[in-house]
Amino acid sequence: MSFSEVREYQYGDDIRNIDWNVTARFNHPYIKIFEEERELVVMLLIDVSRSSFFGTQTQFKSEIITEICAVLSFSAINNNDKVGVIFFSDQIEKFIPPKKGKTHILRIIRELLDFKPEHRKTNIGQALKYFQNVMKKRSIAFLISDFIDDSYYDNLRIVANKHDLVGIHLYDVREYDLPNIGLIRGRDPETGRVEWIDTSSKKTRVKYKAGFLENQETMNSVFTKAGADLVSIDTRESYINALLRLFRKRQSRR
Repeated sequence: MSFSEVREYQYGDDIRNIDWNVTARFNHPYIKIFEEERELVVMLLIDVSRSSFFGTQTQFKSEIITEICAVLSFSAINNNDKVGVIFFSDQIEKFIPPKKGKTHILRIIRELLDFKPEHRKTNIGQALKYFQNVMKKRSIAFLISDFIDDSYYDNLRIVANKHDLVGIHLYDVREYDLPNIGLIRGRDPETGRVEWIDTSSKKTRVKYKAGFLENQETMNSVFTKAGADLVSIDTRESYINALLRLFRKRQSRR
């Protein structure tokens, strides 16, 4: 609780809140009015699996994720909120408990820049389950990932029922649009599996894009049913504009 103002004492007011200095000055009872401080906990759930270290445009997805987390973190401390982080792959890589302050935010950014995950794969469901267990108080949680996973549907609904959950989906154009350049060698960054792909085949390109769109449709459906927000960001577009659209949408609902 923080001090707001003083006003004249009214019948029924708590006498423990009387401001004796002001009362003595005006020879009439005045009380202190307090209001609850706005303090939120902002949690960043950050996908650090190997698929995030991919990009065919100007930046890797992981680099854009770092920038988005920095923007969200500094916005949070400007509102006097606490910020915490969960780094995850298919394991919980690191947990930084929520705290306030610029020093804490700078530590988070250093971790974002320098962190080296020990595992390569993705398990979003496990990250959400861990978050649910360690965060008992309601918080705003930003789940930032490329969502190349299908293990999280049930846990997402559970988390969204208690917390204000926002999904931020990062994707690269080459994850849904293959160029027609003949036979190419592709490698799954999480499993290491190598496969030759005939990009000159229209059927192959159509199937490839259909897989991405199916995952996108499922993801949108899961978030909608859970009552959680979701924004998808192409690595070619400005994430600032995408975030502004998201927050304007959230503001319009209030």
